[in-house]
Amino acid sequence: MKLQGKTIGMLVGPGFEELEFWAVYMRIKEEGADIKVMGLSKNETYEGKHGGMTATSQYGPGDFAADDLDALLVPGGWAPDKLRRVEEYRQLIREMDARGKVLGFICHAGWCAASAGIMKGRKAAGSEGIKDDMEHAGAVWQDTPALIDGNIVWGRVVEDIPEYNRLLVQKLSS
Repeated sequence: MKLQGKTIGMLVGPGFEELEFWAVYMRIKEEGADIKVMGLSKNETYEGKHGGMTATSQYGPGDFAADDLDALLVPGGWAPDKLRRVEEYRQLIREMDARGKVLGFICHAGWCAASAGIMKGRKAAGSEGIKDDMEHAGAVWQDTPALIDGNIVWGRVVEDIPEYNRLLVQKLSS
C-alpha cells in the first residue's frame, strides 16, 4: 500500500463529476490513503453532475490547514465553479502549493487553481472548456491526457482517469 499514512483531502460540491471523484477516491483508498472529503459545508450530500450518484462531505471550509494534509485533490464537473468562490479553499490551495505539497486537478478543477492565483508560467491540462480561463490565469496549456508539473498533477477528462490516477499515485508515493 503505497499511500499508507498519507492524509489526502478531496473537495466535492454540487454537480461534481462522479467518475472523477469516485474512481480517484477508490484508487487512492486502495493504496491506503486516509481521505478527508471537504465540501461547501460539513456533512452535506451533493448530487453528481449526471444524477444518480452522490458524495457526502465530512468537513467544510476552514477545517484543514496545509500542514494537516499531504495532498489536495479536486475533481471536475460543475463543482469547481462553486468551490473556487470559497476563500478558505483558495487559501488552502495557495498554502499547499507554497509548501510544495501535491495538488491534483482534473477536467474543470483547474478553475480552482486559477482562482487561487497559482498558475502563472505553469503547465496545465483539463477540459477544453477551461483552456481560455487557464491561459488568462497565466498557465501554459497542454492538450495531453495527464501530466505532472512540479507538485501539481493534471488530468484532462473522464477518459484520462487511468493515466491521471497512475501519475497521482506515482507523485504521492515518491
